[in-house]
Amino acid sequence: MIPRIRIAHLPTPIEPLPRLSAALGGPRLWVKRDDQTGLALGGNKTRKLEFVVAEAQAHGAQTLITVGAVQSNHCRQTAALAARLGMGCSLVLFGEPPEVPSGNYLLDRLFGAEVTWATRETYEAVLQDVFQKAWEEGRRPYLIPLGASTPIGAIAYVYAFKEFIEQGGEADWIVLASSSAGTQAGLALGARLSGWRGRILGISVDHPVDWVKERVAELASQAADRLGEAVRITPHEVEANDDYIGAGYGVMGAREVEAIQLFARYEGLLLDPVYTGRAAAGMIDLIRSGFFKPSERILFWHTGGLPALFADRYAPNLL
Repeated sequence: MIPRIRIAHLPTPIEPLPRLSAALGGPRLWVKRDDQTGLALGGNKTRKLEFVVAEAQAHGAQTLITVGAVQSNHCRQTAALAARLGMGCSLVLFGEPPEVPSGNYLLDRLFGAEVTWATRETYEAVLQDVFQKAWEEGRRPYLIPLGASTPIGAIAYVYAFKEFIEQGGEADWIVLASSSAGTQAGLALGARLSGWRGRILGISVDHPVDWVKERVAELASQAADRLGEAVRITPHEVEANDDYIGAGYGVMGAREVEAIQLFARYEGLLLDPVYTGRAAAGMIDLIRSGFFKPSERILFWHTGGLPALFADRYAPNLL
């Protein structure tokens, strides 16, 4: 009996992508619309926060504290849920404060989150300082790690995989963006528990492939423990690809621009510059290179992130 807050708009739909499939001349493509989960313009973190924040409340938390980049989708959805539940929210963002708030950062501020700035090198220490200060002030803080990628957060995607199976489960491949690994871990465990015969490929947006495999396996196995399942996922069972990291996290290159344009112009579907844009770019390149068989069915798991499209640093490059 794992606590859960029912907030997401579920089930999210699965839609065919016939025009994009024809344009690429490869496998048949579908998309799982987790950009439509409902909370503050949606995204995969809403599913995770249903479980993570329920656990926080069970521990008597009054303030949610978490961390991410300036355009963090996770921080935006955490701030929104805190506002909806009447909780405080403190965010540690790494990067440079924009002169004019835009994209996810604009929404963070709109939802009333307190923001502390850090660098990638210092954010862990800053996060602990913010937590300690909140504790000393009696605000009963609860710390949510990067991306809500904890065993409890991963369990959300075990349930999401069950949802996919109940919708038919008709795919040979699931392709998704993988970063903090919680989403892929939950899907991997869900696939194992259901006996699904397809394959799950995580396109890394920032980490080396060995790190992704290790982290997915670790989180999936820990999630299995929390569910009371005698299951272990090993790194060699995890499929990941780090060929599309490019210039690094949050740096949009020509491949991401093309992928965003193709999805928009053939299907009227929006991707984000950091996660789904990069994952789609990898999938498109793998289709063109013949990695997938033409007869195979690919489900692209859309994890959201759309507000970043309107951030000043990305918008001018998309046209």
